[in-house]
Amino acid sequence: MQWFGKGSGNIEDRRGGKGGPVLGGGIGLLVIIVGLFFGKDLTGLVSQIPAGTTQQEAKKGDPTDAEGKFVDGVLESTNQVWEQQFAAMNKTYEKPALVLFDNMVQSACGNASSAVGPFYCPGDHKVYIDLSFYQELKDRFGAAGDFAQAYVIAHEVGHHVQNLLGISAKMERYRSQLSEKEYNRMSVKLELQADFLAGMWARHAQDLKDFRLDPGDIEEAMNAANAIGDDKLQQQGQGQVVPDAFTHGTSAQRVYWFKKGFDTGDINQGDTFNARQL
Repeated sequence: MQWFGKGSGNIEDRRGGKGGPVLGGGIGLLVIIVGLFFGKDLTGLVSQIPAGTTQQEAKKGDPTDAEGKFVDGVLESTNQVWEQQFAAMNKTYEKPALVLFDNMVQSACGNASSAVGPFYCPGDHKVYIDLSFYQELKDRFGAAGDFAQAYVIAHEVGHHVQNLLGISAKMERYRSQLSEKEYNRMSVKLELQADFLAGMWARHAQDLKDFRLDPGDIEEAMNAANAIGDDKLQQQGQGQVVPDAFTHGTSAQRVYWFKKGFDTGDINQGDTFNARQL
């Protein structure tokens, strides 16, 4: 993909500070996989940073390293796409911030280790990512490529879009009203909608200046979506698939909704909550 050289102006770079130790050995594969699903609500799942740990100081502005510039460019492309889409709905898009961190980070949703992977916190309207996750995505799940990496950011921004549209608030109310099994089913619908919104971004980003998809880019994103379906991750982590414990959808569902978002580019086609096949 040819991506933006222009920065978003909304990057908080907390890398290189004295973050706390990474939560590693005591966390089983299934807990680590929670973050690899992308977009998991971390409330109640994040760790507590040990007393005395110094948090990274945020350096605001455009990153100067290649990885930081790439993420910043992808974020700016999401800003431009969603500004246009919200304007078409007679709404104003509030740009999210993106926080780059190493090892551990503090958010309005709590304190999190990089082991939980990229996440969006509705409490502060920020996307959080330790860029070492991309190596994990490539090595463990075979999802390589710059567009697979861009999909990760676009999915998390999809959660921001849901938050601005009031969908996330509805989900939070469901938490206290539904059984765990029923809530998991709703969580699947929320996550698949974020995949749909990521597909929408990919469709409309092609119309932006200085942004171009290359042959194979969409396949990279769908490969990433396929690699992190609940069924595949459960099979890898515990040797069996438990549909009632799904929170993000099967590999086939994730691919289907991303592709539907890309093919239609129409937010009205992304109502996963009333989709029959779910």
